[in-house]
Amino acid sequence: MHEMSICEGIVDVLEEQALAKDFRQVEKVRLEIGPLSGVEIEALRFCFDAVSRGTVAQNAVLEIIETRGEAWCLKCARTIIVKQRFDACPDCGSYQLQVTGGDELRIKDLEVN
Repeated sequence: MHEMSICEGIVDVLEEQALAKDFRQVEKVRLEIGPLSGVEIEALRFCFDAVSRGTVAQNAVLEIIETRGEAWCLKCARTIIVKQRFDACPDCGSYQLQVTGGDELRIKDLEVN
């Protein structure tokens, strides 16, 4: 389950920022996660609760903002919506797609004390 190591990385960033920005507690963490990121959101929520115990993020609310998957179809020369990697273009059926969005996993912002 790579979601555990992802959460460990997130908590490490929060701990570093707490020292750098002089805050004691994270109240809310907002993450942007795309459908092409390979992250299982429910597993991430479970792992975040476990990993954040005893840290500045203990009891923090984890808010997930799900972005949409987008790709550029080389055949149609247009941006299309994709739900998963290796989908075909819904307009022309081509598999010549270049992902342009939806593969992100990033901390969007925090609410802290």
